[in-house]
Amino acid sequence: QDYFTDENRVLKKDPQQDYHLEYAMENSTHTILAFSRELHTCDTNDKSITESTVRVIWAYHHKDMGEAGQNYHGSNRGTKSLRLLNPEKEEVLSASLPYFDLTNKDVPVPDKDTTYWCQMFKIPVQHEKHHVMKVEPLIQKGHENLVHHILLYQCSSNLNDSVLDYGHECYHPNMPDSFLTCETVIFAWAIGGEGFTYPPHAGLSIGTAADPQFVLMEVHYDNPSYTEGLIDNSGLRLIYTPVLRKYDAGVIEAGLWVSLFHNIPPGMPEFVSEGHCTLECLEEALGAERPAGIHVFAVLLHAHLAGRAIRMRHFHNGEEQKLLAYDDEFDFNFQEFQYLREERTILPGDNLITECHYSTVDRIRMTWVRK
Repeated sequence: QDYFTDENRVLKKDPQQDYHLEYAMENSTHTILAFSRELHTCDTNDKSITESTVRVIWAYHHKDMGEAGQNYHGSNRGTKSLRLLNPEKEEVLSASLPYFDLTNKDVPVPDKDTTYWCQMFKIPVQHEKHHVMKVEPLIQKGHENLVHHILLYQCSSNLNDSVLDYGHECYHPNMPDSFLTCETVIFAWAIGGEGFTYPPHAGLSIGTAADPQFVLMEVHYDNPSYTEGLIDNSGLRLIYTPVLRKYDAGVIEAGLWVSLFHNIPPGMPEFVSEGHCTLECLEEALGAERPAGIHVFAVLLHAHLAGRAIRMRHFHNGEEQKLLAYDDEFDFNFQEFQYLREERTILPGDNLITECHYSTVDRIRMTWVRK
């Protein structure tokens, strides 16, 4: 049945029943209910379902509901963030496909709030073009809340194997000069996300002279409790294939530049910052190499604890298009790729605006923006 709660968390039967039971099954261990509902019911007691993150709350009692109403669930309850409208991924991967792992080796995580750790790796596949078709996070068990995000950068091909011998804290005065040659992001993962599967017609190219030979993996460790003695071995697994796809895939970054000039005042219920990827920028970036534009098939929206909503706006010939991606219910612990239902073409001379909404009502000090 369709129920809703009031401000006292009391369940009340909705006079407008919008949920429809499609299927039910029960055995000795499971009760399964499948139901459907319109995305927008025009019922003030219902929440509209959009492409934003939805926090699904579940609870159950081992006895059926009696005449007096529902039984209190006790500790049988929980919550899960989902994107109910994220398109289904058609994923059929052979277990025999080759892969390689890029993982940290016993990294001592400092007892401080934020640490960026950088480690160089050499791509093992050489001499022939392949396509990476899936990237999976390898997060050390128990460190799911410690590893906040992982970025993979392409580095200069002029490096040699001596750069592989050590990791170092990123953005540190004493970090190796070789790290400065790693500027192009080729993959990104963030907390709460699952593995990323490329569409059947595209993949990340490896194995040719133009492809990355050395990569830098940057891991952001989030340790707000200042826990001591943490040792981490997290990283990424790249699954690849010799059966080439039609297109090479890449990453375009858009957003707010990480700068000390960007800060958020405390006590703000709503504070908006905008990052502009201007028409001049996209004209220069795409005009010579990609005059026909690029096709966007997925978007990863990324923010930190003060983030409440993110919107990716797209302008063509000065006219605003449909939002490229958005999340008006951003969940810091659920930063998952949004697969677009239809690929979006971005052309030279277009504009992109990343609109970030923050809340700092619970903070008494200035918030400085981090990566």
